[in-house]
Amino acid sequence: MSKQVRVRFAPSPTGPLHIGGVRTALFNYLFAKKHGGVFYLRIEDTDQNRFVPGAEEYIMEALNWLGISPSETVGKNEKFGPYRQSERKDLYKQYADQLITYGNAYYAFDTPEALDSLRKEYEAEGKTFIYNWSNREKLDTSLVISKEETDRRIAAGEHFVIRFKTPVDETLHLKDIIRGDIKFETNLLDDKVLFKSDGMPTYHLANIVDDHLMETSHVIRGEEWLPSMPLHVLLYRSFGWDAPEFAHLPLILKPIGNGKLSKRDGDKMGFPVFPLEWKTEEGISSGYRENGFFPEAVVNFLALLGWNDGTDQELFSLEELAEKFDLNRVHKAGAKFDPEKNKWFNHQYLQKQSDEDLAKAFAPIVYEKGIDVDYTTLVRIVFSIKERANFVSDFWELADYFFVAPTSYDEKAAKNWKEETPNLMQQLISVLENVGEFTSLNIETIVKDWITKNEIGMGKVMQPFRLSLVGALKGPHLFDIVELIGKEETIKRLEKAIASL
Repeated sequence: MSKQVRVRFAPSPTGPLHIGGVRTALFNYLFAKKHGGVFYLRIEDTDQNRFVPGAEEYIMEALNWLGISPSETVGKNEKFGPYRQSERKDLYKQYADQLITYGNAYYAFDTPEALDSLRKEYEAEGKTFIYNWSNREKLDTSLVISKEETDRRIAAGEHFVIRFKTPVDETLHLKDIIRGDIKFETNLLDDKVLFKSDGMPTYHLANIVDDHLMETSHVIRGEEWLPSMPLHVLLYRSFGWDAPEFAHLPLILKPIGNGKLSKRDGDKMGFPVFPLEWKTEEGISSGYRENGFFPEAVVNFLALLGWNDGTDQELFSLEELAEKFDLNRVHKAGAKFDPEKNKWFNHQYLQKQSDEDLAKAFAPIVYEKGIDVDYTTLVRIVFSIKERANFVSDFWELADYFFVAPTSYDEKAAKNWKEETPNLMQQLISVLENVGEFTSLNIETIVKDWITKNEIGMGKVMQPFRLSLVGALKGPHLFDIVELIGKEETIKRLEKAIASL
């Protein structure tokens, strides 16, 4: 690419960052890395009515946690700063005025009441009111009143907006990297508001001006912005600027049914749709981090929602994703969110963690339950159970019997407890009492020799043995459990089972 790649993620601080927004940020980040470019974050806070305290900090923290921090943002390498739109508001007016001067925009003085009345008139005739080329010269605008009158009304403090003057009878032939060639008829477009009398620009103007001044080379954003593409291209043209290249990403869809993935879907099906937990007076929305997901797993999962590298590979490091990422391989169709696949990715990344790190993460859960266990033992327990876990939070359920004797026994498994079983378990206790080196391999060798010599039948001993120690027919290698809980505890549990079952 001839000029430096500069891409941005430009969220509004109106609440927590949705997972769809995270994927947009990720694809921008990967594209920048792939082309040796810059990924920057701009905070689009021009709509002060929707501003939510803490949302900006949340966005920053989420991107940091995911490992996709921007190179430039508020307070960091502000090459084209400020990076917060509310701090740039003084510069937008001059560009709005420029459009007026060029004849590409106009003042509109219509009150909300007048526009509402017009909408009702149109509805009564079975039509839809659109503020556009067909009626703009019949409305209360600077297109039909003199410049002097316009200036007088502005000076008098009358409410106004500046609207874009959409060209008439033109077919726009535009190109989207993902969607290919797209046609738009300008006569079907409305004259969007660009600037308000409160001194604040709308998204459309601020976005274009900032992307130009910050030298954005590619705009990679969600497909909900596709209808705005013709306006944005026309604005670039009106200013005499080169437009960036556009790529509109497909939606992330509900797991079941149609439509965009929402917080409600997550609440209903029990999975997070936000990277981090979000607290409000109404309650707490769960986050990937607090639910025990590894950031690498979230990134990997999201990268494959709507993109693949053309192979069957599913597990990618961030570096591999950056190396292989190609916007031309992003799908046009929406990508269905699969909560089970989401967990599968976390399972894969959990297996990649060291047993030592997992033991450190598991330790607070164990200590919280008032159980004192040495770190070396905890590492060994983690090693024996991690293969069956998706999250560290699963460890307790998978390993509780290492720490606490069973208080009940699985009914189905207890059917294997026959009339002769208590006697066999008593014999087993005698065998275990005489084991010297209490290691998994040695215990297994001695117990199986006893079973074989006495022609007992493996299942008659092993299943009741496991049931006595665990309370169910589950868990890792039985003799690993025996070694880890120790001789004394093993015999205690066998005696309890004999007395209880």
